[in-house]
Amino acid sequence: MPNTQQLKDLTTQVRRDILRMVHKVNSGHPGGSLGCAEFFVTLYKEIMNRKEGFDMDGKGEDLFFLSNGHISPVYYSVLARSGYFPVEELNTFRLINSRLQGHPTTHENLPGIRIASGSLGQGMSVALGAAQVKKLNNDSHLVYSLHGDGELQEGQNWEAIMYAAGNKVDNIISTIDLNGQQIDGSTDDVLPMGSVKAKFEAFGWTVIEINNGNDIDDIIKGMAEAKSKTGQGKPVCVLLKTIMGNGVDFMMHTHAWHGKAPNDKQLAIGLEQNPETLGDY
Repeated sequence: MPNTQQLKDLTTQVRRDILRMVHKVNSGHPGGSLGCAEFFVTLYKEIMNRKEGFDMDGKGEDLFFLSNGHISPVYYSVLARSGYFPVEELNTFRLINSRLQGHPTTHENLPGIRIASGSLGQGMSVALGAAQVKKLNNDSHLVYSLHGDGELQEGQNWEAIMYAAGNKVDNIISTIDLNGQQIDGSTDDVLPMGSVKAKFEAFGWTVIEINNGNDIDDIIKGMAEAKSKTGQGKPVCVLLKTIMGNGVDFMMHTHAWHGKAPNDKQLAIGLEQNPETLGDY
């Protein structure tokens, strides 16, 4: 059984990491990172079947691909606190010559990073390629991916979504972060997408909904259901309903903190709302 309190404690520490990383360089994307903290912690600590060490082949383990690469702060924090690289390296976020660039890249050879991401709309295609390779290698492990809801406005996604169903890529679980916000405003104001669930179902996917994507128990339950639907001839989509900026009251429910760093006073408030649990870097 998962230790939910340990996962919650780690999530709180990850939120502290996000705030401190973005504040130090006055640059980065805290809103979506905070909203996905529970998901990343649960994915890496409870959901995925990972092996010791890291190699780019990824044979014999589950794989994860981040498509909306601008939420790199949460990704880096969870990777570091899962043992991929030293936690102290978070202190180099977005600095020149750092391995922790604003959007994940591969030429720095940072353990845990399999693709350069941040050019929105491309991650689905890459994840599907990896899933098909696993099938060719008779590797029964799964491929996971994460995408922003605003990112679905990019057309390449829908080519990939159609391809996945048409080719019965049923060893992939693609999660959509449904926070309803993007850089220029709400997704409904920028470009209404209607029912994302209906769209994926119309394209031949199995869809699972997690109505509280900031609740660890709900994430565990929903992702377990998603895993149970793999191997049945259809790709699986998880609709994860989150709150942008979750855990820091003045950042919640608004696109204003999509790509804006907190000042000194705001950092102090955010850290006070998320007391240290595992030690800052």
